[in-house]
Amino acid sequence: MKEVVAVRRGAVRSVVVAGLLVLGGAAGVQTQALAQGPDEGDVADVAYHGRVSLERGQLRVWLVPQNDGPAALPDATVRVRLSAELADRQELGQGCVRAGSREVVCETGPLPMHGYGRHIGLLLALKEPVPEVVVRIDTWWNGGASDRNLSNNQHAVLALDTGDPYAF
Repeated sequence: MKEVVAVRRGAVRSVVVAGLLVLGGAAGVQTQALAQGPDEGDVADVAYHGRVSLERGQLRVWLVPQNDGPAALPDATVRVRLSAELADRQELGQGCVRAGSREVVCETGPLPMHGYGRHIGLLLALKEPVPEVVVRIDTWWNGGASDRNLSNNQHAVLALDTGDPYAF
């Protein structure tokens, strides 16, 4: 069964902008995506809840972004990093891009104050089957808002090659 990421059309924009900022390619350039971010000084509490499972070289990641406020976010980017290398070819849903040999980033869509973003589902093929993989999930970009509670948006999950789901 193929899982897809459900995000709005044109969703890759903020992921690409965030990637350029991290790589230094857009230093000093303010784009429309950044201009629409929260006001300087806004505080948002982004959190992720979901599960991961590993079976025969296939990693499934399902997560729901949440914002406990007090400010709404027009968009954010979640990063999924693995302890194992991804296969060269990946079929990623709209709004997700590969950011390295072991990581994928996806846009969350709007995160209303005290609300949820879009459900994100990934089916990632590993370069070779492994008995276990550590999956690290965190916020890569949140539009410039301050997040004073990082404990609920930074997760490390050990998934064994059993097919069992591991919750975070």
